[in-house]
Amino acid sequence: MATREGNEQSVLHRRVPPLLTDLYQFTMAYAYWRARRHNEPAVFELFFRDNPFGGGFSLFAGLSDCLLFLQNFTFSDDDVEYLRSVLPADTDAAFFTYLKELDCSGVCVSAVPEGSVVFARVPLLEVSGPLAVVQLLETSLLCLVNYASLVCSNAARFRLAAGPRRRLMEMGLRRAQGPDGGLTASRYSYIGGFDLTSNALAGRLFGIPVAGTMAHSYVTSFSSLEEVWPQTLVPCGGDGPIDFICLVKGWLGRVCQLLGSKPNLIREGELAAFLSYAIAYPQNFLPVIDSYSVSCSGLLCFCAVALGLDELQYRPLGVRLDSGDLCRQSLEVRRVFKECSKQFSVPQFESLLIVGTNSVSEQSLSELNKKDNEIDVVGVGTHLVTCTRQPSLGCVYKLIEVRGRPRMKFSEDLEKSTLPGRKSVYRLLDTDAHPLMDLVCLSEEPAPKAGVSLNCFPLGLDKTIQSITPAHVASLRLDVFSRGQITFPLNSASESRERAQISLQTLHPHHRRLQEPHNYTVALSERLHSLVSDITKGNGKGSNFLLSN
Repeated sequence: MATREGNEQSVLHRRVPPLLTDLYQFTMAYAYWRARRHNEPAVFELFFRDNPFGGGFSLFAGLSDCLLFLQNFTFSDDDVEYLRSVLPADTDAAFFTYLKELDCSGVCVSAVPEGSVVFARVPLLEVSGPLAVVQLLETSLLCLVNYASLVCSNAARFRLAAGPRRRLMEMGLRRAQGPDGGLTASRYSYIGGFDLTSNALAGRLFGIPVAGTMAHSYVTSFSSLEEVWPQTLVPCGGDGPIDFICLVKGWLGRVCQLLGSKPNLIREGELAAFLSYAIAYPQNFLPVIDSYSVSCSGLLCFCAVALGLDELQYRPLGVRLDSGDLCRQSLEVRRVFKECSKQFSVPQFESLLIVGTNSVSEQSLSELNKKDNEIDVVGVGTHLVTCTRQPSLGCVYKLIEVRGRPRMKFSEDLEKSTLPGRKSVYRLLDTDAHPLMDLVCLSEEPAPKAGVSLNCFPLGLDKTIQSITPAHVASLRLDVFSRGQITFPLNSASESRERAQISLQTLHPHHRRLQEPHNYTVALSERLHSLVSDITKGNGKGSNFLLSN
């Protein structure tokens, strides 16, 4: 039997072959090769410029996919022949031979662990190796990190909005941007804090708990009790089939009498659907009860069928509400459950689940917590997987060193300028182990020490220097890939999920809050700030190479 890791690796290789990139990566690689620069040692780093959703943090995700991509990076003969057909006809044939032999055996990567809280401008990945190879990796790595980190961060915000008690179910596959978007959303929503998914393939590949019951179409497909087949159910642990329709009819009369309801308003087709489903799944009975009227039909039918199941020693699970005022309806549903529990001596009725689904957004989830309600599980689809508040995280992949020399991109838009040179990144913590600041240093600098004051330059504050004394210091990045091999254990989705939730809890509440969070400080060391200043001044002087002869 194939292992889960093997399944993930196979699926990823089909989804993200080396050809899944921009054509200009190949034209640049060819130009490097023609200039005999393709094997020059080079370093790129990957980062984003602004925290998403107007928030104070992001979660880094997609690392496992990146590592599997790098490990399997090779061009097939068909790939190379396709490139031969789309690149200019005068491309040197020897370049295609070079591509056939290409892999990531010369590539090294350091990275922040997947599931870590991260902030704008902090280098998340550092990728080093032969210039042409690490250039070819750009688009694919960005594709694997951008959406994964965005939807993971979105899920974390939903988790914070929901609070710790309420369970969250991701159910966005039908609204996702294609099958890969749906699969990616399921994995990284789980890492961000969701408890369940409706996506069966994600459950198989990533070990995410799956759940699901019925849609309105199942309910509306029935119109008569004559359509229920079989009509009997064997008691749990019993040995003789019971006429389940007759049993439930009796309970329906008692429920209507208890609640003062009108039996003539009950939809026979809805009762038939619930009976049929309960007979098929007596241990997993959780129907949607708003196909017609919750109070006049759906809730009454559910209670009757659930009480029948209970009499036969099965345990119904609960109900799903999918329209209208979910808070108000949940209160009414819980009231009826309690009345049935008391009247019919069925204690477990008090704790039946109430699931709410209805185009839930982060804002509506926050508002839900401000109102009285009895919703135990919230299902979220469209607003989670499509990230409606922000469509992209905007990660970039920038050259920072070639042949051991720092490289820097200049821009009239200062936000788009890059930071030169290989770096180390440290998280400075206060006495309560809350992150105070992320410090970006040149890689050759000694690490900051706990209890020792240091000077730094917070990004966005121009030339303002700041002194800080950290109580604790943690290095953010680890070596994860070296010479073609993964050197850091690949995390399962549940392991990355655990890291994400722990990492979020370390944040100070004023950085974690969803509305108007405090800005988290990312700063440069004095030496890195000095290097940026020197390169900037040197660029400002202009170049006289045209006059040198």
